[in-house]
Amino acid sequence: MTIGGSFPNRRPVLLLLLLPLIFVTIIPSVYATCQLSFEQDNKVYNYSLTNPIRNFPHGILSEDGFYKVAANGTVLWFQLCDAMIFNHDPPTCVECGDCGGTSHCGMGCSALVANIVGGYPVCTTLGYSSSTSLELIDKKDPLKGITAKLSNRESKLNCSLAVSIACDTNGVQGPQTLELVGTCDYATQIHHPSGCAVIISSHGNGMGWFGTMLIIILFFFGVYLLGGAVYRYYSLGIRGIDIIPNLEFWASLPHTLQVLNSAEIL
Repeated sequence: MTIGGSFPNRRPVLLLLLLPLIFVTIIPSVYATCQLSFEQDNKVYNYSLTNPIRNFPHGILSEDGFYKVAANGTVLWFQLCDAMIFNHDPPTCVECGDCGGTSHCGMGCSALVANIVGGYPVCTTLGYSSSTSLELIDKKDPLKGITAKLSNRESKLNCSLAVSIACDTNGVQGPQTLELVGTCDYATQIHHPSGCAVIISSHGNGMGWFGTMLIIILFFFGVYLLGGAVYRYYSLGIRGIDIIPNLEFWASLPHTLQVLNSAEIL
């Protein structure tokens, strides 16, 4: 009988082992552009537009799938940190090629503006969620909130949208005003609890390089033990406590340390 010749459950086990790593590395990168953290006056200010908060399980994301504001014949749709979804009131545009096309207009980008040209609404893509950048509304007062800027550098006009997210713990107020600050640069403002910073005192609480290194070592040690145990269980057919790799070494380690300690004392 060949013990290690077949390993029918190898792929599920490997996926199970890699799943935490995939979640830790890939998932945060999706929303990394919607996070901002900095230290000032021994305090760490953390902003995360996608973190669930009380009464807002999706963070800054509009539950309608989009925000909408109109002024002076111009209509603007946007969604922060994600692409827009239209279950009602979709944009109808003459041109929408880089934001979903005519049949799915608005669903291929994160910000879209329509201007009436010759009696028809002509749409321009202002930005995508991947191009979002965050900065403080007021650098002297971090508690006021942050500004999310979406851009479309592929456009000949280099269009953009700046959404000021004012900190408001009482609820949400959608965009009320729309301002054109350049040839193709728009600005608006909303009030939302996601614009409020989570403040942590950094005085004396930093882990430093030693704490970070210790966490990394413990992580890889855990991966080594788990991976070795799985291999010995499935490939070598070992059962019981002996599935722990290098068990004899770990069992003798306390005695070895005691001997070394006694030698140092002498």
